[in-house]
Amino acid sequence: MARWQPGARDRLVLAAVDLFADQGYDSTTVAQIAEKAGVTKSTFFRHFPDKRELLVAGQETLCRLLIEGIAEAPEDAGPLDAIAAGLERAANAMGPMNRELGPRLKAAIAASTELQERDALKSVGLAKAMTDALLARGVPDPLAHLAAELGVLAFKRGYATWMELDHDEDGLAPQVLAALAELRAASASLG
Repeated sequence: MARWQPGARDRLVLAAVDLFADQGYDSTTVAQIAEKAGVTKSTFFRHFPDKRELLVAGQETLCRLLIEGIAEAPEDAGPLDAIAAGLERAANAMGPMNRELGPRLKAAIAASTELQERDALKSVGLAKAMTDALLARGVPDPLAHLAAELGVLAFKRGYATWMELDHDEDGLAPQVLAALAELRAASASLG
């Protein structure tokens, strides 16, 4: 088993998601994940404290990109325009592996209550990151929370659409921004 091949973290995530989908989260061990990824158990634990954390691999980076995009939006941008800037920045960083992983991850989450709970916490974390970034821009509290929740929903809807496409020429960003535009229009009709 090779110890220091590049890409161990990505291989661990892919191996775990495949095993979770094939045999269930509870039946999958860290040893099985490490073996399928071609690494040692100690390499697994260098990247993740436990198998639950595989589901949120990359969340810190995603939150950082969202925050940076929101912070760098033009000063006169409204809350949803700032959210759009954050979503675009984060979505542009996601590539083919993210798209490939999506359907497998969705199947694994659907089959495990624990992973569903972890996925819900991931959404809460994304909403908090966007809310905090909007608050830092001076957006009032209730408006910042609402815009952030719409941002999370747009990200999820756009990602789901992206996974269903037959081909991917433009990446995730157009799907996420289109979902945000639909939600913006829908919320305007709530009046």
